Amino acid sequence: MPLFARKPKSSDHSNISHNSNSSASPVLNNNNSSHNHNEKPPLIFHCQLAHGSPTGLITGFASVRELYKKIAECFDMSEEDILFCTLNSHKVDMTRLLGGQIGLDDFIFAHRKGRAKEIEIIKSQDALGLTITDNGAGYAFIKRIKEDSIIDRIEHIGVGDHIEKLNGINMVGKRHYEVARMLKDIATGDTFTLRLVEPVRGGFQGIGPRSQSRASSSATAGRNFGSGKETLRFKANGNAQIEPKFDEATVAGVEAINNLLESFMGINDTELASQIWELGDSKSNSMDFAEAIDNSDLESFGFTDDFIIELWGAITDARRKLK
Repeated sequence: MPLFARKPKSSDHSNISHNSNSSASPVLNNNNSSHNHNEKPPLIFHCQLAHGSPTGLITGFASVRELYKKIAECFDMSEEDILFCTLNSHKVDMTRLLGGQIGLDDFIFAHRKGRAKEIEIIKSQDALGLTITDNGAGYAFIKRIKEDSIIDRIEHIGVGDHIEKLNGINMVGKRHYEVARMLKDIATGDTFTLRLVEPVRGGFQGIGPRSQSRASSSATAGRNFGSGKETLRFKANGNAQIEPKFDEATVAGVEAINNLLESFMGINDTELASQIWELGDSKSNSMDFAEAIDNSDLESFGFTDDFIIELWGAITDARRKLK
């Protein structure tokens, strides 16, 4: 993070210091300064609570769960209170959602749990009209709501709402695809109950008209800090490493794969889409690609042969367009 990768001040706990280069909020420092002079200084990310707070300096994490823990320590709160994080925007903007990677110059905004609500729904159509993702730390939530769908017609359900319970069954700890499958398995005509928890909305949190807020906000929202060329990417083995940002072919392929995940499974997961792309990018045919999936941790998803063919098509199309 070129702008923020400064050496941390000597401290083993949070303290408040003022930023001499800005008239903004004070800075909360939650960094451990002990390091060998021969080692590279640790990456330090700026973070605020989305509804308003001093700026925290976050370092020393190698996974999303560890990041949430560090944010919670910095702001003296429980990590279970963090619903999700967005990058470079304090708004509930699903286009800015933190997934499996963070640009080295990205600014992190943590969204806290707000009001809980329990809603009874009649499944009058086969499709509910929502797309589910998760925060990488055990919370599934609504990423997108299809216009004029069952869910869209319910005033009190919104993008960013965490699905805490379904018919009294705890959804905490379940992945997005598990929650999506349970919702899909509800028979048409049945009535079910969702317990949702919405993110805190306050401070400078801009709430647009309903027509805008139901879908993800445009990329113009928030301050555009993310302009660097390197990314801190979280790996499935628990490690994190700095890698170059995706090239155009990879961006196109990952987006196409994510669209298929949404269409076939009702989920949106850039990290999962990136993993699928990486498995297929070096393969020359669909059989090798299918074998690579079967030999990876993605085997547990139980992708059908037809879906794997669709994924392979998205990969080859992305390659072809940019040749």
